[in-house]
Amino acid sequence: MRPEDILRFLRARPFESFRIYMSDGSTFDIIRPELAIVERSTVLVGVPGPQGPDGPVERTVFCALVHITRAEKVNGAVAR
Repeated sequence: MRPEDILRFLRARPFESFRIYMSDGSTFDIIRPELAIVERSTVLVGVPGPQGPDGPVERTVFCALVHITRAEKVNGAVAR
């Protein structure tokens, strides 16, 4: 996936949550635009902690763009 593809989701107005699917089967939900930083070859994803999306992130994950198989909007509740 290209950086521009992820940036299109992040810059959409109004913002809509979306899910990143990785080649190993893992997924990451981006529920706020500030929880993802797009770099040239990776996306740094902030994973919310027990306090939810308004609290601090529990951890960060580097997702290599070459391993992102797709990204889709999340309709309704965010799946974990």
